[in-house]
Amino acid sequence: MKSKIVIAGGSGLVGKQLADLLARNGVEVHLVSRRPTAQATPNLHEHVAPSDDWPAIVARIKPAVAISCLGTTIRTAGSRAAFRAVDHDLVLAFAAASHEAGAQHFITVSSVGAMPAGSNFYLRTKAEMEQGLRNIGFQRLDIMRPSLLTGGKRDAHRPGESLGILLSPFADRLMIGPMRKYASTPSHILAQAIAGLADTPDEGVFIHENDSIRALAG
Repeated sequence: MKSKIVIAGGSGLVGKQLADLLARNGVEVHLVSRRPTAQATPNLHEHVAPSDDWPAIVARIKPAVAISCLGTTIRTAGSRAAFRAVDHDLVLAFAAASHEAGAQHFITVSSVGAMPAGSNFYLRTKAEMEQGLRNIGFQRLDIMRPSLLTGGKRDAHRPGESLGILLSPFADRLMIGPMRKYASTPSHILAQAIAGLADTPDEGVFIHENDSIRALAG
């Protein structure tokens, strides 16, 4: 396992579980975030600061691997512009700073259905973020495309998301064949998959949807 990993978005649903999992496996984990996570796991170091300060923090850390679990919704952000500032601009700024600091492996959480020419603003933004990461030039880039995330403890209550989670056991039964990628993704499974990828030496760009994520999680 790589000795030093930096995570942005460690205060979120997947980021918290991932950081705890990696730290308990003996990895030196650094979280850069705008608010504290209150986690007290050994090997876990928090750097709470405005996002403008993250590049300098990442430069001091000099990570081997950088992971983005950053993400919000248009409703939570308050506008399309505010959503894009997080899910596109902040992800790319963090990635560029990580690459500049020496990281050659980047992992990001995107979304199933990400499509650059699509009419859905959310999915189009995710696709543009993915392309921006490709342009940075990491030796290895892993793009995680989960569907609706279930399980774990959420800080924010989102009525639409809550209803989707409630109905997911029934909806998932209908997701067969090519539709399986749209079945819900347990958040702990996604965290396990990312943790496994953090120690993968192969080079290239890899996209992981539901079947791949579950296989990586073991």
